[in-house]
Amino acid sequence: MDTARLSHFVSGLWDDEIVPQLMEYIRIPNKSPMFDPKWVEHGYMDAAVKLMETWARSKLPALPGATLEVVRLEGRTPLIYIDVPGQGDDAVMLYGHLDKQPEMTGWAEGLGPWTPVIRGDKLYGRGGADDGYAIFGSLAALLALREQGIPHARCVVLIEACEESGSYDLPYYVDHLAARIGHPSLVVCLDSGCGNYDQLWLTTSLRGMTGGELSVQVLEEGVHSGDASGVVPSSFRILRDVLSRLEDPQTGTIKPQELYVEIPAQRVEQARQASEVLGKAIYEKFPFVAGMHPVTEDLTELVLNRSWRPQLAVTGADGLPPLESAGNVLRPKTSVKLSLRLPPTLNGSEAGQFVKQLLEQDPPYGARISFKLEKDGGGWHAPQLSPWLEQTVAQASQNHFGAPASYMGEGGSIPFMGMLGEKFPKAQFLITGVLGPHSNAHGPNEFLHIPTGKKVSMVVAEVVARHFEQGGAA
Repeated sequence: MDTARLSHFVSGLWDDEIVPQLMEYIRIPNKSPMFDPKWVEHGYMDAAVKLMETWARSKLPALPGATLEVVRLEGRTPLIYIDVPGQGDDAVMLYGHLDKQPEMTGWAEGLGPWTPVIRGDKLYGRGGADDGYAIFGSLAALLALREQGIPHARCVVLIEACEESGSYDLPYYVDHLAARIGHPSLVVCLDSGCGNYDQLWLTTSLRGMTGGELSVQVLEEGVHSGDASGVVPSSFRILRDVLSRLEDPQTGTIKPQELYVEIPAQRVEQARQASEVLGKAIYEKFPFVAGMHPVTEDLTELVLNRSWRPQLAVTGADGLPPLESAGNVLRPKTSVKLSLRLPPTLNGSEAGQFVKQLLEQDPPYGARISFKLEKDGGGWHAPQLSPWLEQTVAQASQNHFGAPASYMGEGGSIPFMGMLGEKFPKAQFLITGVLGPHSNAHGPNEFLHIPTGKKVSMVVAEVVARHFEQGGAA
């Protein structure tokens, strides 16, 4: 492979076509079904699918025999399925998603979730990095191989539309398409993070997640706080007390040992190595207010906290009026949305039921407590890399980043990976992405670092080519 030629081809395709396509994609407010229950009626998801489908179809003539289908199972979000013929009997799966997180507040002046803006090397807007670029980057890699006449195995591209809602539709599509997909020996996912933009980062694990809506009700209607306080327990206080069963309010440590696992020694060592590479950038990438500091100064512990230990976030609240409307009322009910990240190897379904029982049992004062479980997805732990893959990513990182590859577990969740790990236990996994420092997926000012997107596409091309050369993932 001519790596200079590969770099020139991929970079040119990104500049001429992919970045403009991503800008149009960012304009579409195709929020995931959890955040837009009327997604069918609004039509934004179909608009995003159409944009990607149109561009991808324009590239099929350069990939002889390739086919594209937008698969639609009744009552479910659509899925883009691309099948690119190759040589040999093996197969590669390349995965991504096109649905987006909601707007979020706090965007800087001149930026917005549905407003694509390029500033330097960064393309701002919701969904470009998480992970609308996946279909473009995957096809760019395959087109680059074809441009040099380099053989590869058959490649299947799957782009789903409900990943941000927990990928609840995806198992149905995988079963529906099972005969056509076959048994890939290499899975490529571009929906993960990177510790910096200076080298290739491979994801070794993803946390699972459980969560839902915790509600505490004490009254049928609000009453005068001067009359009721001291007689009627506050729903907020009870909620705070119930949450302390799960989380230590002083340290943020999750209390029940049932929500922990033993961290493999190799992952502890990789966390130490990653902390040495990143240094204080592990936490300095976050926009702390002046005077704030992380939960510990031990950098390795910070890496392990965000990748292998359970952690809780309260992501929303109801029953609390805006400050300007907050009268002297003892409110009848307080509800919060909980997001509990779980260790990669913990059973997500069992953890969800455990948390539900923990929060609902023995309600203080006989209050009405309910936990509506909405997510209970398991995590993913990568199988050991085959020597060919470890050597290839090391060389590809040097070729395109000029630095060695690094390995680190990610704190986020990609439900599809756990499912694929079960369905294809012998497959190798290349999980990487462009969500590096300050890229802020899910939050305000999300951006795609364009040079990293290009380089990740080049790495994928080298890995897919090498996969064929050595005869599969064995």
